[in-house]
Amino acid sequence: MDCNEARPLLDASADRELPAPDALRVQQHIDSCDACRSESESLHALKRSLRAAPYHRAPEGLRARIVESLPPTGEAVAAPETRQPPPRKRHWLGWLDGWRGPQGGFGGASRLIGQGWLAALVVALGAAAAGVTLSLHRPADVAPFSDELVESHVRAQLSGHDIDVISTDRHTVKPWFNGRLDYSPPVEDLAANGFALEGGRLDYLAHQRVAVLVYRYRKHVIDVYVFPGNSAAAAELRVNGPAAPTVSREGYSLAHWNAGGMTWWAITDAAPDALSGLETALKARLQGGSERTEGG
Repeated sequence: MDCNEARPLLDASADRELPAPDALRVQQHIDSCDACRSESESLHALKRSLRAAPYHRAPEGLRARIVESLPPTGEAVAAPETRQPPPRKRHWLGWLDGWRGPQGGFGGASRLIGQGWLAALVVALGAAAAGVTLSLHRPADVAPFSDELVESHVRAQLSGHDIDVISTDRHTVKPWFNGRLDYSPPVEDLAANGFALEGGRLDYLAHQRVAVLVYRYRKHVIDVYVFPGNSAAAAELRVNGPAAPTVSREGYSLAHWNAGGMTWWAITDAAPDALSGLETALKARLQGGSERTEGG
């Protein structure tokens, strides 16, 4: 394993997300490479710093404001000494009313209400319900996959290792993937359509190594992830299937399509129209059989 192959896997290695064989190969490379060892140590140091970051408790005034914002009810203002439970009607908090503390003087549910604890409980349950609702309305597999794409794209841009093989020649980029992947990704130069090929790199996505083709559209970078339609990553996406071919995440446009026996995902900070143009141009080139006619 060389640096070009190891660098995209350092994050996953630090998070212990790699399969055992890949984890062993990455660690062996780290042990023999000063540059990758330094970057790996920096990742581990960052993770330790995040875990050691202090926990800040919410201010007491926040609870008071939440309690004050709740509408008053008869249950909230009634004192336990003057309010009797309705006959033959068991309140859902009845088990709290009958509970006493070690000294026998702890109040019941209405005392808890008066102290604001029930209000905090209501807020917590409401937040949990909202989280469950949002999760149910998000595609179970596509949303995490899209988030992973954004993280991969941003990480590459910030690391300075966004391109492993720099070339505008598809006959240079395509052979570079040989031996580094268990499949051969189609590589097309779409400069005539406004999408100039700049190179490619390896990345780690959905628990597998994938090819990334890097294109330039005006002043924008477009990362195009390509992997076989029968791969593990594609199988995960087929479980529920994305609702739309184009989505947005954190200010980035993402698009996906199937062509040439491959699944394609593209991401950029340009407008979604740019990805539509790239998809159209790429599909036309693949249907034209450029790789067969040019001997790629």
